[in-house]
Amino acid sequence: MGINTERDIEANLQIGPTTEGMVRLFIQAGDMEIPMDFDPDEAEEIAEEIRAAAQTIRRSR
Repeated sequence: MGINTERDIEANLQIGPTTEGMVRLFIQAGDMEIPMDFDPDEAEEIAEEIRAAAQTIRRSR
């Protein structure tokens, strides 16, 4: 499975701060729950990667 492999899976994504000062990405798909915690600097890096990917898509259209 790679980033370009399509899957027919429905998932819910929640993003928010934790009481411990982390940024949590919480993914729920079926019976599976995946909490992913990042310090603020890591969260900023992830946000930049998401923005860069979106810009790449816009340029290719």
